[in-house]
Amino acid sequence: MVDAQLDAFLARWHAMIESGDSCMLLEMLAEDVEFRSPFAFTPYRGRRTVAGLLQTVIQVLREFRYHRQFAADDSVALEFSASVGALSLKGIDLIRLDAEGRIVEFEVMIRPANALLALGEEMGARLAALGIKP
Repeated sequence: MVDAQLDAFLARWHAMIESGDSCMLLEMLAEDVEFRSPFAFTPYRGRRTVAGLLQTVIQVLREFRYHRQFAADDSVALEFSASVGALSLKGIDLIRLDAEGRIVEFEVMIRPANALLALGEEMGARLAALGIKP
């Protein structure tokens, strides 16, 4: 993957997050994308499932902001902060792209545990309503 392609992906990703408009999310995901949640041992798979999950988390997290990014080859690590309810959290999104610049792997790590649990409760209820098994 060329740096320009990774830069173009990051520009689109940050624009989507800033605007809160996730309509372009589906086209940013590879058909066989895999999402690793900080809660579930088994990854979520597939464009529609992962899009629903990411769109939901965008709605749940408040004051979401990326602070730093590290990129190498076909991957990027994005450090973020946000809040869920009254709790603040920090986390990292690990994203790997395919040759076309679409997300093929997305893994999230979050701390502290109490904020992670609060996020899990809120996400579980919303995902169940969407028919996605938490």
